[in-house]
Amino acid sequence: MQLVQTFLVAVALGCDAFAVGMSVGARFCRPRQTFRLSFHLGLFQFMMPILGWFLSRWVPEAGRVWGPWVAFALLFFIGARMLAGGLKGSHQDRKECVDPTRGLSLLALSVAASLDALGVGFGMGLLGTAMLVPALCFGVTAGVMTWVSMKLGNRLSLKFGSWIEAAGGLILIALAIEFVL
Repeated sequence: MQLVQTFLVAVALGCDAFAVGMSVGARFCRPRQTFRLSFHLGLFQFMMPILGWFLSRWVPEAGRVWGPWVAFALLFFIGARMLAGGLKGSHQDRKECVDPTRGLSLLALSVAASLDALGVGFGMGLLGTAMLVPALCFGVTAGVMTWVSMKLGNRLSLKFGSWIEAAGGLILIALAIEFVL
């Protein structure tokens, strides 16, 4: 995967983290909370593609022929889901006072925001692409995007977070099409 493609995928994958950071940052933006969420989302964005890459190694050699099509399907599905979710928007109950940067809430947010990275890692594994450097780029980008979005979310309306997710979905759909072209 080329550097520009890696960065575009990192930003697209980081859009979920950005959207999560914006919505969480609107209410919870103390330094410890910002660090916890940014670190965990970055860590999961780093680990999940590596897990997907290893899972793809169990696919028989014949699966490599279909690799570009599987990568297309995964990226297109994930991108379409992100686009639909972004266009619908999300309305969170602002009365809830549980800190989402701690405990099981933090784990759930980390996994949910990085499931698409698992699919990307699986697709990259089928294509025989190296994974460590892209995964590191994905993790660092997601961590930085989360930190920035929490600071922005502290100042901006929650409704803008869904538009970021829609943009990430469009980027993943464009990359999916590029895989088969």
